[in-house]
Amino acid sequence: MRPTNASNGGGRRGGYALLECLVYIGLVVGLLGAAYLAFYRCVDNSMVLRRGAGDVGKALHLGEAWRADIRSATRPPWSEKDAEGETLWVESARGQVGWRFQAGAVLRSSSKGIWVRVLDRVEHSKMESGRRHDVTVWQWELELSPRAKAQVNASRVRPLFSFLAVPPPVAGKTASGG
Repeated sequence: MRPTNASNGGGRRGGYALLECLVYIGLVVGLLGAAYLAFYRCVDNSMVLRRGAGDVGKALHLGEAWRADIRSATRPPWSEKDAEGETLWVESARGQVGWRFQAGAVLRSSSKGIWVRVLDRVEHSKMESGRRHDVTVWQWELELSPRAKAQVNASRVRPLFSFLAVPPPVAGKTASGG
């Protein structure tokens, strides 16, 4: 006959040993840690994506403003180089507007002569004219810097935009320039 333990009601019951509890607690902590890490990696990636999408929206809005300036020109736009870089000047009925790429940003100057940073995080910007089918066309190539954080790799896709605008014909000139 087996001896019984009076403290557990006279019979043997199975239970968890302290070591088993520690193993299960360790497994739960490991799973929660991995879930926590995955969750915050997703949050970081989501923030980078949201900010990148905001940059793209700003660039598109700014490109449309640039095209509107070119289309409202009262004389042909011209480009000037100085110590600070190259500036595209557009004269319209509202006054003279300047566009410049400087120190990783696009700046715009209104007729008051004050330069305002209108787009940051710019990798490359180039505004140039060309001829297409006897028409002068202005093209703006704009490349944004990708958003990245220390934990998140930089985007594999670099936001690159190409805006085209045709200034109105100037009085006294034909489309062929004569």
